[in-house]
Amino acid sequence: MDHHILQKALCFQGNLGKIAKSILLVRMAPCLPGATEKTSKDGTAGIPNLQLYDVKTGTCLKSFIQKKMQNWCPSWSEDETVCARNVNNEVHFFENNNFNTIANKLHLQKINDFVLSPGPQPYKVAVYVPGSKGAPSFVRLYQYPNFDGPHAALANKSFFKADKVTMLWNKKATAVLVIASTDVDKTGASYYGEQTLHYIAANGESAVVQLPKNGPIYDVVWNSSSTEFCAVYGFMPAKATIFNLKCDPVFDFGTGPRNAAYYSPHGHILVLAGFGNLRGQMEVWDVKNYKLISKPVASDSTYFAWCPDGEHILTATCAPRLRVNNGYKIWHYTGSVLHKYDVPSNGELWQVSWQPFLDGIFPVKAITYQAVPSDVPSEEPKAATAYRPPALRNKPITNSKLHEEEPPQNMKPQAGSDKPLSKTALKNQRKHEAKKAAKQEARNEKSPDLAPTPAPQSTPRNTVSQSTSGDPEIDKKIKNLKKKLKAIEQLKEQAAAGKQLEKNQLEKIQKEKALIQELEDLELGV
Repeated sequence: MDHHILQKALCFQGNLGKIAKSILLVRMAPCLPGATEKTSKDGTAGIPNLQLYDVKTGTCLKSFIQKKMQNWCPSWSEDETVCARNVNNEVHFFENNNFNTIANKLHLQKINDFVLSPGPQPYKVAVYVPGSKGAPSFVRLYQYPNFDGPHAALANKSFFKADKVTMLWNKKATAVLVIASTDVDKTGASYYGEQTLHYIAANGESAVVQLPKNGPIYDVVWNSSSTEFCAVYGFMPAKATIFNLKCDPVFDFGTGPRNAAYYSPHGHILVLAGFGNLRGQMEVWDVKNYKLISKPVASDSTYFAWCPDGEHILTATCAPRLRVNNGYKIWHYTGSVLHKYDVPSNGELWQVSWQPFLDGIFPVKAITYQAVPSDVPSEEPKAATAYRPPALRNKPITNSKLHEEEPPQNMKPQAGSDKPLSKTALKNQRKHEAKKAAKQEARNEKSPDLAPTPAPQSTPRNTVSQSTSGDPEIDKKIKNLKKKLKAIEQLKEQAAAGKQLEKNQLEKIQKEKALIQELEDLELGV
C-alpha cells in the first residue's frame, strides 16, 4: 500500500442512478515508478486495486484487479438490481449486488466503453467499439440480457473519425446521441479536433445530425420529455439549435457567447450559458413558446445546477478551478439573485449541490416573465470595453463588429407555408440552381437543335420537364439516371455544409461524370 494512491468515491446520491447508493467504491491507482507488484499464476497483477463495500455494514463485497485508467467505474441500473463493469473485451453484468457470480456477459472484440440506460426495466446498454485498420467505429444498442445471435442488437451505427465517443441516453431510453471526437483535426481548422453528432434509436433508426455551422460541439443535452435535444456548436460565437427525433431543426437560437445548455427538470425552460473562458452570460428561454425570459450574468462561474423545483438556479465559483472569489448564488430563472454567499478570503469552496428529490415532487408552474423581487442588492456587471491602441483613444469610436451575429429563427413550418430555409440551405440551393443552369447551357451549345423552348412565364419554378424519346425503356433509364444525379447533388451539398460522408456515399460522387455522360448519350440517342 505504500506505493499506491488511494482514491475514494462516496456515492450516496448517485449519478443519474448509475452509481449505487449503498455501495462505496475504493480504487487504488496503478503502482508508481519503481514499485513492484505481486504476480498471480496467470501472469496478471495480483494486487486488487478496486474494492466494493456495503456502506451499511462496512463489509467488502468484492475486490477486482482493474488495469485500465479509463472507463473503469462500475455502473448500476436505477433500481440497483443490475451492475455492469467493462473487463477487457467484455461487459460483465452482476445481479442483486452478488459480485461472486457473473450473471451475463456481452462480448465484442475491442469494446472500449458502455452506458446503461436510465429508467426501469427492460434495461438497455449502448456499447462503443473503436475502428481499426480501415474498419469504422460503431455503437450498438442491446436490451439486457439479449446479447447472443446475429440479430441481437437493437440498432447499430458505424462512423469514421472517432478517437473517443460520448454516449447520451434520453430519459425514456428510446434513443442515444453519440458525440464522436478526434483528438486532432487533420485539416488544421480546429484546435479542438473534429466532432460529429449521431442519433441512434432503439427501434433501429439512425442518422447523422446535420450541424449548419462548422466547429467544435461544446454541449448536447436531451429534454426530459425525450422528444427533442439541444446542441451548442460552431466556432465562436457559437450556434445553439433544438432538434426533434427526426434530427430536423425545430428552433435556432442564433449565435452568441455560449458553450453549455441546461434544460430545467420539467423541460419547459432552457438556459444557454457561456462559462469557463467566457464571461458567464446566460440566456433563459421559454422553449414552449420560444421566448427569451431573461439574460443574467454569472461571472467566473465554474458550476451550474437547476433546483429540482424547476424554478431556481444555482451557480458557484469553486476551487481548485478558481481559488479567488469563491462562493455561490441562488437565482430565480427571471434573473433575480435571491441568495448570495461569499467564502472568506482565507477559505475555499470545493463543492455545492441541491438536496435531491424524487421526480414528480414539484409540479410544473406557469412561466413568468416578470423578475421576482429580491432583497439581495443587484450587482451591475462591469461593461466590457474593447481594447483601443493609444493612437485611436482620442478619436471617435466606430461601430464595427468582429462577428456578424445571427438572430434566433423558428425552424418549424408555419401553417399554410413552406418550411423556412436556413442561410446555409439557401446558399446551397442557389449553388444547386446555378450548376443546373450551367449544365443546361452546355447541353444547348452542344446540340442547338435540341434546345428546349423557354417555358411560359406562368410555369412554376419547381416544375421539372420530362424529356421523352418515344422508347419507354430509354425513358426509364433517363429517369433513373436523373434520380441518381439528384442524389449525388444532395450528397455534395451535405459535404459542403460540413457533413462527414460515408465511404459508399463518396464512391457515388465519384461516379457523377460517368452518369452525366451516359445521360447525355441517351438524350442524344447515341
